[in-house]
Amino acid sequence: MTESTPSVLFVCVHNAGRSQMAAGYLRSLAEGRIEVRSAGSIPADDINPVAVVAMREEGIDLAGAAPQLLTPDAVQASDVVITMGCGDACPIFPGKRYEDWTLDDPAGQGIEAVRPIRDEIKRRVRALVDDLLDAESVS
Repeated sequence: MTESTPSVLFVCVHNAGRSQMAAGYLRSLAEGRIEVRSAGSIPADDINPVAVVAMREEGIDLAGAAPQLLTPDAVQASDVVITMGCGDACPIFPGKRYEDWTLDDPAGQGIEAVRPIRDEIKRRVRALVDDLLDAESVS
């Protein structure tokens, strides 16, 4: 992380759906201007296949992504930490921005149920990109 590149960590228990979709959107929309991480306290073995399909519809490929374990180092290295409404507890470090995005869990849902979750994540990530990059240009 550098002074000029903000860093975001998305956290969800299994790091298999919401946090992965959010990270995928942020990578795509920020175009390298924001460092992106995602992790979970109890990572799943694989990404939710319906989340992969839903994101592929948006032109974002999550097939190569893998759930990661949440570590204090990942939180420490991030400027913004966003939990996905799943009750995950993150280590608290001074100077970090923490948000909780209450979102339905796509686990066990079909594509018709996952699309609105995906679309809400996209809306929130767009707002986050605008906020972080506007804040960066003011600094």
